Amino acid sequence: MRPEALAALHSAAFAPARGWSAAEFDSFLADPACLLVARPEGFALARVTLDEAELLTIATDPARRRQGVARGLLGALFGGLAGRGAETLFLEVAEDNAAARALYAGAGFAMAGRRRGYYPRRDGAAVDALILRRALG
Repeated sequence: MRPEALAALHSAAFAPARGWSAAEFDSFLADPACLLVARPEGFALARVTLDEAELLTIATDPARRRQGVARGLLGALFGGLAGRGAETLFLEVAEDNAAARALYAGAGFAMAGRRRGYYPRRDGAAVDALILRRALG
């Protein structure tokens, strides 16, 4: 997928929040530490540092949600990251994002930490970020 397509899909998936721009995706794609798993209906982007990886973002076309797209992307990502020497995958998820938390729990992620008040909301409140981890071995 080209950066423009990634940006359009990311914006659709995360609306009304601001999606990442084509320039931001172009920067990630130029980084050899980053791994993109992409399909027309979604993508997952991660970065490897030594034996750890971080899921930077995962996005699914809103019309294709709850059809196993994200689960399939994660499965492909796990294999690609392990092939690059990553032993553990970390991510952050908003505590109030029940759908994403269910996806990650089903994929074997466990709580590793919390960042209090990390995600600002339009009403001025802030939601904690949960730091999750999963072994890739």
